[in-house]
Amino acid sequence: MPMPVDTKIWQVIAASAVGTMIEWYDFYIFGSLASVISPLFYPSGNDTLALIAYLSTFAVGFVVRPFGALFFGRIGDLVGRKYAFLVTLIIMGGATALIGVLPTYASIGMVAPAILLLIRILQGLALGGEYGGAAVYVAEHVPDGRRGFYTSFIQITATLGLFVSLAVILIVQNTMSAASFRAWGWRVPFLISIVLVAVSLYIRLRMKESPIFQHIKATGAVSAKPLKEAFTQWPNLKRVLISLFGATAGQGVVWYTGQFYALFYLQTILKVNNTSASYIVAIALVMGMPLFVLFGALSDRIGRKRIMMAGCLVAAVSYLPIYRAMQAAAGSNVVTAVSQRNPITGAVSLTPQTIVDGTMRPAAEVLPFVDLWTLLSNGTAWQLILLVFVQVVFVTMVYGPIAAYLVEAFPAKIRYTALSLPYHIGNGVFGGLLPVIGLGIVARTGNIYAGLYYPIVVAALTFLIGSLLLTETHSVLIWREVQGDSGSEPRKT
Repeated sequence: MPMPVDTKIWQVIAASAVGTMIEWYDFYIFGSLASVISPLFYPSGNDTLALIAYLSTFAVGFVVRPFGALFFGRIGDLVGRKYAFLVTLIIMGGATALIGVLPTYASIGMVAPAILLLIRILQGLALGGEYGGAAVYVAEHVPDGRRGFYTSFIQITATLGLFVSLAVILIVQNTMSAASFRAWGWRVPFLISIVLVAVSLYIRLRMKESPIFQHIKATGAVSAKPLKEAFTQWPNLKRVLISLFGATAGQGVVWYTGQFYALFYLQTILKVNNTSASYIVAIALVMGMPLFVLFGALSDRIGRKRIMMAGCLVAAVSYLPIYRAMQAAAGSNVVTAVSQRNPITGAVSLTPQTIVDGTMRPAAEVLPFVDLWTLLSNGTAWQLILLVFVQVVFVTMVYGPIAAYLVEAFPAKIRYTALSLPYHIGNGVFGGLLPVIGLGIVARTGNIYAGLYYPIVVAALTFLIGSLLLTETHSVLIWREVQGDSGSEPRKT
């Protein structure tokens, strides 16, 4: 089977990346609009309880991702990569658009949060199948030796989806009054998904199946039972477990700390104005996005393992100093957070505290948002942008090479199934639950830095396990596999 040429590669990358970015956009606007939407879909009278219920619905989307990985991974290994991620795109787009027209609690009562929960489950299942399909589809089109570079464009999509979700929300907010946005404007970002999905679906329908999958299907080498083969045969299960605990768990917590937890910390703990904090994180994301490609390309030269392990290590030792610097830069002088539990509902709320004239008092909001240019002329804002940017650098180190590693770690006939599960457990469970876990630890201890202990421990354990057990894969030639040659043996370094 001949090696691919570059003429069609960028079309493949565009088709895969645009669809994956849209799916991340769909997934993230739900969380980005939490404070606006939660009172609309739950009983009135306790906004804190409503927010917690809404965020729990948000968390469900992460928890079900591994099940989506198994379901769609099996389809991808049996029927084809292209077919599986066409279905995930339709499900995600349809579910997201449905939120845009869903009646609120005031209209249909408890049916509203029940439907919202079902939609979130569908979104999580779809995203569980999307990433593996996109990563495998691109990887099975590109030449050996440049896989880290080409697949790194898929790695940008998650961060780009978060950025686009923040940007669309901010743009829509700025075109109407706050009251109009709360009343109906919040639906617009969800409805925009219809157009985005339609464009992506058109592009993907024109693409052919992965040439490697076409080959193994034509030669009868497709696995009849990919789930059984991936998770009951010890050599394959061992790769799955090592990939999870030696790569994706640490990558997941680093990704969510550098983006989601940073935003939560700015808004909820340091009392930075919500809009200002969103712009701070969005600007840091834009500054960091080219680094996904840099580290992906670098992994083709020096290996995936070295870069990913370095990212986990530097993140684990740097988080506490970085977040202390963010506290000092913000100017809100928050020293602790007092948690209060509603005696009726049990809901927990956090109140950041500062010391004024020797007395502990609730901290005041800082960096009020006037307009973007005013924010960009503020030295404090730039200090915070740079501190978040440093965390985004860690994200790009662990995330840029990981798609190439996962593709190379598993044989073609079970590749979609086998790589999707550790990826989505590492990201959806270890990483996705980080904001909830962080909030709980801060609420229990009152220590505004205690929420970082979880990602520090997971990243450190991943560094130790990965350094000892992870196999270097950048020398694996997956094109030789379909020619009956196992290619270069992976190297441990």
